[in-house]
Amino acid sequence: MSRQIVFYGKYFIDFYKVLDSNVKAKIQYVLELIKQVNHIPKKFLAPIANYEGLFEIRIKYQSNIYRIFCCFDKGKLVVLFNAFQKKTQKTPKKEIDKAKQLMNEYFNKK
Repeated sequence: MSRQIVFYGKYFIDFYKVLDSNVKAKIQYVLELIKQVNHIPKKFLAPIANYEGLFEIRIKYQSNIYRIFCCFDKGKLVVLFNAFQKKTQKTPKKEIDKAKQLMNEYFNKK
């Protein structure tokens, strides 16, 4: 299995640039896993409830939690949208809404 990862806009890149090198390494590890593994464990990738087609990539490093929103396009292409560091138990609705808007933009522009 081989998936390709692409970035929609600069949202993820801008987030990634300012991270600590250890966090970047962990993110790269998880992205490689997503590219290569058939069945990705839910601890790394899970659908967002009530948001058809939208997923979150889950990264935990030390006591910090990071989320990257994404979707699949034709099954083999993973499109990354916005990302953030999670500070509460619940994923902020404004982050999910932003990801949903970006996903809609992506498919409308195709």
